[in-house]
Amino acid sequence: MAVDLLLGLQWGDEGKGKIVDVLTSNYDIIARFQGGPNAGHTLEFDGIKHVLRTIPSGIFHEKSTNVIGNGVVIDPVVFIQELDGLKQFDLDIKSKLIISRKAHIILPTHRLLDAASEASKGKAKIGSTLKGIGPTYMDKTGRNGIRIGDLELDSWKEKYRALANKHEELIAFHNVDIQYNLVEMEEEFFKAVELLKELTFIDSEEYLQKAQKNGKTILAEGAQGSLLDIDFGTYPFVTSSNTTAAGACTGLGVAPNQIGEVYGIFKAYTTRVGSGPFPTELFDEVGAEMAKVGHEFGAVTGRARRCGWLDLVALKYTCQVNGVTQLMMMKGDVLSGFDKLKICTAYEYKGEVIDHLPYNIEPENVKPIYSEFECWKEDLTKMREPSQFPKELNDYIAFLEKELEIPIKVVSVGPDRTQTIHR
Repeated sequence: MAVDLLLGLQWGDEGKGKIVDVLTSNYDIIARFQGGPNAGHTLEFDGIKHVLRTIPSGIFHEKSTNVIGNGVVIDPVVFIQELDGLKQFDLDIKSKLIISRKAHIILPTHRLLDAASEASKGKAKIGSTLKGIGPTYMDKTGRNGIRIGDLELDSWKEKYRALANKHEELIAFHNVDIQYNLVEMEEEFFKAVELLKELTFIDSEEYLQKAQKNGKTILAEGAQGSLLDIDFGTYPFVTSSNTTAAGACTGLGVAPNQIGEVYGIFKAYTTRVGSGPFPTELFDEVGAEMAKVGHEFGAVTGRARRCGWLDLVALKYTCQVNGVTQLMMMKGDVLSGFDKLKICTAYEYKGEVIDHLPYNIEPENVKPIYSEFECWKEDLTKMREPSQFPKELNDYIAFLEKELEIPIKVVSVGPDRTQTIHR
């Protein structure tokens, strides 16, 4: 059986958690392939809002097995807090959740190093979530990291001590005022590690290959968004992993020719958290209204999201990079009632009109060129069938399908799993 992928096509916060939850009933296994607790996947059903950070979004479905792949970085403290938040739902965590031995561990000193590094940048900050993600991936590529499988070895604490000591030297090198009590942080960390060790660790690539041979259906769940990819995103204002389709292969051990459907998720407008270029960003009352109606605040960080019109140039780019086969448009309900809608269809780039994403999209180089559309006035949140869609919404969708040459199969009209309309 092929492995299907679900990816965000913008700067994250597209609504991946909700769609994974909606799709999970079709899959035996849900597998996270990159990122860490900097990601917040929000699910809402039965009047309850859930925010998952590291745990795959299929955890609430009785029949699904949830795999944390080798490409993920895990903070044991945050992870155990996340598990504690699930206790009220009486889930069989030990049978439903398994972890790759090759996944890397975020140490307390990784978080401190993250804070020191960001503070030392001054005005050049990249907008890190300060969760220790970047330093952990740096240790991974620097071949210094500690992995989940190391916890099964008697010598793992010696390895920990050597790496933590090295981190403290690096923190001092940054020469910034970072106050911390490592003894207290380590007490919490080691306690969390012991609880983490009660779960099942697996060789995930072997597990998934056997699952495929046995006809199991698998959905790979991405975190963040494609424009935050370390290679193909708006560097250096990106995350530290590959958030695109290729990241599923390296983050799970799945061969490229085993990839099936690629579900691409995008908002009907665009948002971004933290620093970095954003060509269609709105600084007026329209952008403020989008943020207010869309409740645009980070699920993990609480940071306000910047809002702007849909950027079709960037969306075409991420569809191509990922090989998207089906699209899912989120938050169409947020745009109801605006006077006019705009879609950026091209850029004026250094005096030339282009329709592709250039190397640099800083505001001094790029000016968005817009097409204007009539806006729907109806409240979409009560709609449950495509036949109920107003003409203006259908026109908006039809334009996007024509330009992207990919069908929009799902339109979300609210946060609840029931507010998901299949076309």
